[in-house]
Amino acid sequence: MKNWIKPITQMGACREATKWCNNFDNLASAWAACERGDWMLWLLGELSGEPESDSRRELVLIACKCARLALPYVKEGEERPLKAIETAEAWARQENGITLEDVRAAADAAADAADAAADTDAYPNADANAANAGAYAAYVANAANAGAYAAYVAYVAYAGNAAANAAENLTLKQCADIVREHSTFSAKK
Repeated sequence: MKNWIKPITQMGACREATKWCNNFDNLASAWAACERGDWMLWLLGELSGEPESDSRRELVLIACKCARLALPYVKEGEERPLKAIETAEAWARQENGITLEDVRAAADAAADAADAAADTDAYPNADANAANAGAYAAYVANAANAGAYAAYVAYVAYAGNAAANAAENLTLKQCADIVREHSTFSAKK
């Protein structure tokens, strides 16, 4: 294992990610080539600091952008996932006096929407996955394990539609591009 990968492994990176990283000489080249937004969001989450920190706010905005990819799969008329995303975004931008309690409440409501959608017999359940994307994006704001929730956003944003593998890979790549475009993280180490 290369020296630059050891800190990532010590943070708890998955085996698949650390194996993939061995193809690169440094974090900067791996970051530039990565097509797994879930891995990138996980790393940002692990480095994001405490809830309410500036770096956590940035992560929330990025996770919300990724979660928005799932909104087309939310059942028509179901507003709770969008509300969770909008509330988390407002908190991250410090707008309208939105508190972490507001974010938690909106995230819990989106999770309730996911639970209700999961009660159907449809599989894969696009409604449930899409609603979870909104909930997970909001949970990033105050979760102790922000890395896990951030990674989940990218993972469920494809919403489990009929062409699951192709859709998942495309969405993970879209999330990776969103992360690179909107993150101030410097991978030049």
